[in-house]
Amino acid sequence: MKKLEVLILVLAVAGLGAGTKPEQAGPGWKDHFIVDKSRLQSSGRNAYFILEPGFTLFLTDGAETLTVTVLEATEVVDGVTTRVVEERETEKGQRGEVSRNFFAIDPATRDVYYFGEDVDIYKNGRVVSHEGAWRAGLDGAKFGLMIPGAPKVGDKFYQEIAPGVAMDRAEVASLDETLDTPAGKFRGCLRIKETSALEAGSSVKVFAPGLGLVKDDAFLLSKVEQRPI
Repeated sequence: MKKLEVLILVLAVAGLGAGTKPEQAGPGWKDHFIVDKSRLQSSGRNAYFILEPGFTLFLTDGAETLTVTVLEATEVVDGVTTRVVEERETEKGQRGEVSRNFFAIDPATRDVYYFGEDVDIYKNGRVVSHEGAWRAGLDGAKFGLMIPGAPKVGDKFYQEIAPGVAMDRAEVASLDETLDTPAGKFRGCLRIKETSALEAGSSVKVFAPGLGLVKDDAFLLSKVEQRPI
């Protein structure tokens, strides 16, 4: 075998060079969670995530808005009664994406688990795609961990486990982040770096203690509401 052929073979085995795929699950990335699903609840909170109906966060990025609302609605997914959390993205008042996310919380550990999402992607006022939709228990998908009840710097875990559809994962980067937003200044925040096993790139989310999401990439918290639905 010629030297060039040997080099190409080595690169292919190592996953290097042109056409490299995003990193797959490996040591350090937790993708299996031992939990008694019968004890999971659809309402509750931990230090960084509020799962209580009527709680709404408004984030803005120029003319774009992201509204995160904990709905009164619940949905049974993979045998668990989950709480529906709606995320609605708009630009200049026009809908871009609306997702209904399914979460449940362990009252003992305060770990928040993610059981999937329904997705509507809009263009010119019409739904054109449901890309990224998945549900635990279907087509090999399993629930992931959204936010631990007691996060530690260096924690690495999958939030979405839907092979070929959604494989988002998170790494706890900091527990003492300080962030200025239109809604105020927040200290002692949790910063998470998110990546995917299916595609390149990364994003950053910041969660304020006792409140929740205050930064989602360029989106920053502008208002908080707690109201009945």
